Amino acid sequence: MRINVVSDVHGRADALAKAGVGADALICLGDLVLFIDYADTSQGIFPDLFGHERADEYIRLRTEKRFDEARALSAVLWAELGGDPREHIEKAVRAQYADLFAAMPVPSYLTYGNVDVPSLWADYVRPGQTVLDGETAEIGGLTFGFVGGGLQTRYRTSYEVPDEVYAAKVAALGPVDVLCTHIPPAIPDLLYDVVAKRFERGSEATLDYIRTYQPRYALFGHVHQPLAARTRIGRTECLNVGHFRGRGTPFTLDL
Repeated sequence: MRINVVSDVHGRADALAKAGVGADALICLGDLVLFIDYADTSQGIFPDLFGHERADEYIRLRTEKRFDEARALSAVLWAELGGDPREHIEKAVRAQYADLFAAMPVPSYLTYGNVDVPSLWADYVRPGQTVLDGETAEIGGLTFGFVGGGLQTRYRTSYEVPDEVYAAKVAALGPVDVLCTHIPPAIPDLLYDVVAKRFERGSEATLDYIRTYQPRYALFGHVHQPLAARTRIGRTECLNVGHFRGRGTPFTLDL
């Protein structure tokens, strides 16, 4: 059985349409939405609304960890635009989801990323696209467990949950052959982004789960340019499947 796996799609509907070629199924580990592209500030919801120069400024403030100033800038821009910011964002997110779910091959198994909006997915999921979060699925005779979203951070992305809520989703899985999450287990080398030069948050609950149940694989994304893309915990091979927006090609898992 061959499974292609993607994460951090961030608007790449063009590449997503081809991501299932040669595979029996596609797994998507979330972050479908592109709010802002740190590598190309002309791309994403923020620059579409406010222009790439404002996007440059916003990214600079966040990169320098001047989060209060970044939020103040954002507040000024939204006030200048007028209307309810949530309506502007939802309209843009819906447009992206319409393209992405239409492009996504079937069969596919999906969970949410930390920048996704779970409440909107039901409007776009097609037959053959199965959404799971804190749930399992049998694929080719193996049990796959899925946990979506991220943990709470100062970045305040759209689908961050408290640690105890995330841990409960992990605990609900029971033993699986393949663990599929958006964020990595809490191992420093897997969490450090060498381009952004910062640590992302990982899950202690996921790390404890891997040590306890020893699935064959633990698959994740979230960290776009990790210091280490893979490591081993006992018999479990932990794999960052790659930044799909940047690579445009899936990770292939032969089972």
